[in-house]
Amino acid sequence: MMKKIMPAATPDSYVSALRGWRRDCVEMLRAAVRSAATLDETVKWGHLVYLARGPVLLIRAEEERVLFGFWRGQRLRLIEPRLVPGGKFEMATLEITKGTAIDAFTARRLAAKAAALNKTLGDPTKARPT
Repeated sequence: MMKKIMPAATPDSYVSALRGWRRDCVEMLRAAVRSAATLDETVKWGHLVYLARGPVLLIRAEEERVLFGFWRGQRLRLIEPRLVPGGKFEMATLEITKGTAIDAFTARRLAAKAAALNKTLGDPTKARPT
């Protein structure tokens, strides 16, 4: 029987449950995101989600990777060309594995631009497709 893992109750408990390179990665991304823009940080769908007039970005630690995803990520590919489009809205995600990295400067630029897009365009989950 598989043990059901309870989702973290708070962003701090989410991070403190991580170990090794994934924890280092999530801590760096989290610090970069929090310094980039005024965002509400929460745990939603079992991972970190940042909101400003709707969802802006997510940080999700998985077994072998960390996902750094943006609801309007397809508009951010000039900043980070490794963002892969997928899912609903204008989602695009950067997959970070033990051998790959993203620097704090780039993470901050992405978060700031993503928050600015929501400020200008509103909630990406309510936007009409263009």
